[in-house]
Amino acid sequence: MTISDDKQQNSTPDPAVAIKAVEPLEILYRDEHLVAINKPSRLLVHRSRIAAHATQFAMQILRDQIGQRVHPVHRLDRPTSGVLLFALNAQSARAMATQFQERTVSKEYLAIVRGHPPKSGEHDEPLVEKRDDTTDRKVRENKPAQAAITRFQTLESWTIPYSTGKYPTSRYSLVRIEPLTGRRHQIRRHFNHLGWPLIGDTKHGDRRHNRLFKEVTGVCRLLLTARELRFNHPITGKRIAVSAPLGRSFENAITQLKRLDQNQL
Repeated sequence: MTISDDKQQNSTPDPAVAIKAVEPLEILYRDEHLVAINKPSRLLVHRSRIAAHATQFAMQILRDQIGQRVHPVHRLDRPTSGVLLFALNAQSARAMATQFQERTVSKEYLAIVRGHPPKSGEHDEPLVEKRDDTTDRKVRENKPAQAAITRFQTLESWTIPYSTGKYPTSRYSLVRIEPLTGRRHQIRRHFNHLGWPLIGDTKHGDRRHNRLFKEVTGVCRLLLTARELRFNHPITGKRIAVSAPLGRSFENAITQLKRLDQNQL
């Protein structure tokens, strides 16, 4: 996989790592009906009880940036970066919501995981929606498990000479992921159940590897990004593909793993 050159200086804060001030969001696609942004990690899509003290939200920043009301048509978890799509009118919002419900939208993610998964695979494991008393007061108790299917392809793997305790080395991989359904935390839960937790996942991941990865690479974030979104335009019907760059923190993680990879020494 080719990683684009980073022209910014190392002293410049990475917007994918920390949101310190209201900065313009990177717009990836825009017409009179839709707008897509590259959401930084740790930026909430909208106000939520999960972070009552947060003051910045993608909806409000984008609304002020383009001077127009925006309608969210899907969501990304707070620590996940990448393509986030909004509609600019109610008609387009309804049409896009239908596409997500009917699963005609294709989603591609990239993640760095612990271990060396096979070259490709598909995981079919129904997931029970878990209730969070802070944010999910309306979630029904004892709700049956819902179908959840995740496809993946391993793009690159590394072994680095650092230990988390049991083995003298640690193994990591870059994977391309296509969730065929959209359950909450589906990717993170599926990969954890498979034994390849995502690096930087504080809820479903491995704390030992998260800590080691931070110490060795200096990267401290969930290494999951929504790389591409493909859908039918709600008005013209034309197939649209919107892609987001990885961001400097994600690129830096890959660079560090390449540098430390024992197979390259």
